[in-house]
Amino acid sequence: MSAVTATILAGAVLTYLARAGGHLVLSRFSRIHPRVEAGLNAVPAAVLTTLVAPAAYTGGPAEIAALAVAGVVALGGGMMPMFLTGAAVLILLRHLIG
Repeated sequence: MSAVTATILAGAVLTYLARAGGHLVLSRFSRIHPRVEAGLNAVPAAVLTTLVAPAAYTGGPAEIAALAVAGVVALGGGMMPMFLTGAAVLILLRHLIG
């Protein structure tokens, strides 16, 4: 098994264990404190920010344009149209600009 395959498998197993562990811990409580629930609801936005911020800071014109288009789509649509439109614009502009 190559190092890349081992790394991917280890990442998959650790991701599964982290998710299953979180589920097991939270399932032991009959009621979740509102602050904990608010923190858990903020996790997707925090993860998205860590993915988008470096591209916004160090990206070229293709990345900036894709972020702008995705931002406009996010104002009127849901998350999936935003992701798909942003990815499509990024792929197209990277192909055209180089």
